[in-house]
Amino acid sequence: MTREVAIVTGASRGIGRKIAEKLAKEGMDLAICGTREETITAAAEAIAAECGVMVHGQAVDVADHAQIQQFVRDVAKQFSRVDVLVNNAGITRDGLAMRMKPEEWQQVLNTNLNSVFFASQAVLRPMMKAKYGRIINISSVVAAMGNPGQANYCASKGGIDALTRSMAREVASRNITVNAVAPGFIRTDMTDQLDDKGRAAIHDQIPAGRMGTPEEVASAVAFLASSEAAYITGQVLHVNGGLYC
Repeated sequence: MTREVAIVTGASRGIGRKIAEKLAKEGMDLAICGTREETITAAAEAIAAECGVMVHGQAVDVADHAQIQQFVRDVAKQFSRVDVLVNNAGITRDGLAMRMKPEEWQQVLNTNLNSVFFASQAVLRPMMKAKYGRIINISSVVAAMGNPGQANYCASKGGIDALTRSMAREVASRNITVNAVAPGFIRTDMTDQLDDKGRAAIHDQIPAGRMGTPEEVASAVAFLASSEAAYITGQVLHVNGGLYC
């Protein structure tokens, strides 16, 4: 039986890497992309060795329409199918709105929001032909809460939520679901650098009393990518320990 194929953007490290690993452990072949060829190739080789699946890694500028469309076309040709797309790639360019430079605004919108539309648009053709597909977009709790100093990031994630709902309505009749996962505070290399006081200040904001893990986000994505989530579409699943309800 041919394995399902998943594309994961921004999969070199962090949450994206854990999502890729989780889907591979679920038995899916993968096509992953990141910004640096050396890093994404190393990630692909490590996941393939650990999970025993086929993993194609490639450096792609997801904000470039032509690059992301060509990447998806190449994956569909190489694997003969695309079943799952996880739009995870994202950047930050933080700063107060009154001082934010136009390029800081545009870079975040291009990478975080435009790429989601470009990649989703590209996978729809093979998914509609197969009459099956799962698109999962990685949003953020700040799309609902807002966050000072992140007007560009919040706008990009809010756009993802709206795009998710709209696209879900367009393709539901073809057995394609479109959902988003919105993480809250998640343990990453960056948060691991915080001192005890800084970590405690974050924990105090979260009813669960701790930050989430990349693995917990990956598990939510894996559920939405599964057949068990066939009747769930157009939803934003918050993974935030009660930070925002």
